[in-house]
Amino acid sequence: MTTAETRSIDYPDTRLLIDNQWVDAADGRVIDVLNPATGQVIGTVAHAGIPDLDRALAAARRGFEAWRDTPAHERAALMRRAAGLLRERAEGIARLLTREQGKPLAEARAETLAGATLIEWFADEGLRVYGRIVPSRNPSALQLVIKEPVGPVAAFTPWNFPINQVVRKLGAALATGCSFLCKAPEETPASPAALLQAFVDAGLPPGVVGLVFGNPAEISGYLIPHPVIRKVTFTGSTQVGKQLAALAGAHMKRVSMELGGHAPVIVAEDADVELAARVSAAGKFRNAGQVCISPTRFLVHRSLVEAFSQAFVRRAESLKLGDGLEEGTTLGPLANARRVTAITQVIEDARRRGAEILTGGERVGSAGNFFAPTVIAGLTTEADLFNNEPFGPVAGIRAFDRLDEAIAEANRLAYGLSAYAFTRSLRNAQQLMGRIEAGMLWINQPATPSAELPFGGVKDSGYGSEGGPEALEAYLNTKAVSAVGI
Repeated sequence: MTTAETRSIDYPDTRLLIDNQWVDAADGRVIDVLNPATGQVIGTVAHAGIPDLDRALAAARRGFEAWRDTPAHERAALMRRAAGLLRERAEGIARLLTREQGKPLAEARAETLAGATLIEWFADEGLRVYGRIVPSRNPSALQLVIKEPVGPVAAFTPWNFPINQVVRKLGAALATGCSFLCKAPEETPASPAALLQAFVDAGLPPGVVGLVFGNPAEISGYLIPHPVIRKVTFTGSTQVGKQLAALAGAHMKRVSMELGGHAPVIVAEDADVELAARVSAAGKFRNAGQVCISPTRFLVHRSLVEAFSQAFVRRAESLKLGDGLEEGTTLGPLANARRVTAITQVIEDARRRGAEILTGGERVGSAGNFFAPTVIAGLTTEADLFNNEPFGPVAGIRAFDRLDEAIAEANRLAYGLSAYAFTRSLRNAQQLMGRIEAGMLWINQPATPSAELPFGGVKDSGYGSEGGPEALEAYLNTKAVSAVGI
């Protein structure tokens, strides 16, 4: 079957956004986009070269000059118009997202609508970027602290949440007066393109937002050192994040990094087992486990481990695996074939070490990237699953005897993005809050990363926040001013 025959009639080819215009790459290069449910080509995305990046950078510089001088109330109004357009178009955008990424349509719809909510929150928070007047020791001097936008931003976003991960960066950048040039994922280009189209249609001045695709190493290697770019923000693996942070540091660029996670879940002796299993399974298999804050390492008190495992397996086996656009699907395919290979290797390692596969453990079908939801028990701490982020629908369970032991295991790895715990004891909760090394901790509940809360990690999981007022600080310079004789 030829590429033309497999192309989708309702999935658009994606171009580059430069100066509010959708354009082809200067040399005409494109990259195929695949549907992970079928493995077939559904469209193409433009592959930017250096001349395209130069045009995008020049546009971002001009856009910044206009946007930084736009009053905050006008910026907020425009952002709210864009959020409204995103809501109106949510159904169509969600279908694009599912076609290119694989997640069930309900999850894609929720991601799109959550993006609109995030934009609205950042629009309002931008009205609260305050400086201050500082009393002077010299009665004739006026002392001010002023907050100013840092400048054009280069953003690098992943394929697992093609809208959400752009919005968290875009919202903070636009609210503070920065222009925004995004290198979005080639696997999932149409949904971020639709997101930025909403801003163009809302009346954003040319150059304030831009979108490019292509060779990730080439694009990051060119944009990050470029003198136009003053801020770098990245979501992705710890390995790549360290490389980009080092490159940015060599050029004294402001950096935010939201990197890999390997979230522990501690189920204490006094936990509600059914609640823990229900909440944890829903979080584990959301987006087929391709979530940076996905619960993965389950540390369960020995007295509860059998009941928890049985309840967790029941939840896993109740999922309906299939194409995300099909009615009733609750677990879609992995986003690409690389993930299938990686998950297979994780499970083979567990088997070699004598672990027990309670359910799943294998690829499903020969077309697409479907993998059965998998639960593994009896893991040692040497197992790959207990040391490296699997980024897939795999959960590992290990028993513990004392809470101190579980906390130590939770903190053993270099990751520190998110963590979960289940307990009915205030004493246990306080111990967990004080000793778990993570940027986010949820107790007796699923992850609730709302716009007003900080979102980010510690240790090798990165630094900086993409939520709450803290998110805006990363896009602002602080200037001290002292004046006399005026």
